[in-house]
Amino acid sequence: MAALRVLGIDPGLTRCGIGVVDVARDRSATLVHVGVIRSDPGERIERRLVTIAAGIRAVIDEHGPSVMAVERVFSQHNRQSVMGTAQASGIALLIAGERGLPATTHTPTEVKAAVTGYGAADKRQVQAMIVRILRLDEVPKPADAADALALALCHAWRGGAAQAATGGSLTPAQRAWADAERLARR
Repeated sequence: MAALRVLGIDPGLTRCGIGVVDVARDRSATLVHVGVIRSDPGERIERRLVTIAAGIRAVIDEHGPSVMAVERVFSQHNRQSVMGTAQASGIALLIAGERGLPATTHTPTEVKAAVTGYGAADKRQVQAMIVRILRLDEVPKPADAADALALALCHAWRGGAAQAATGGSLTPAQRAWADAERLARR
């Protein structure tokens, strides 16, 4: 099997982190692209979402990922922030559907556990592992960019290649989320 090309998206309305990695069967990974799509907070919401969508589509067109991994939105104390994050996440998932890309969401805890081995790792620990795993000279900035790479690696190691190797089985956390989402649809 050739390398799996994964597009990771750390959704945000002002800064949407985006990263593309190639992950080989032996779990070695190579950076393909990293960046941040920015939208102007002074713009109307619909224009900001168009900007994010255009940026995601451009990365897909240029790099041709096989799958997309998006951070699962959690409720936060700041309702405005979580709304923007959810809107950007919805745009990313819509584009995945339009382009026929399988898309998976991962919790921050899943991402931290996949990249560092510890689900309660702090941001600096995750960033240090991204630098090490991808053999980078420095941490991608801003943090949203590094988070997008962590999402892509998480998917390749836990959701993508790992599921293919195990016949499609899910991690316990993924199984719990899938069960909760199924119950919520009833």
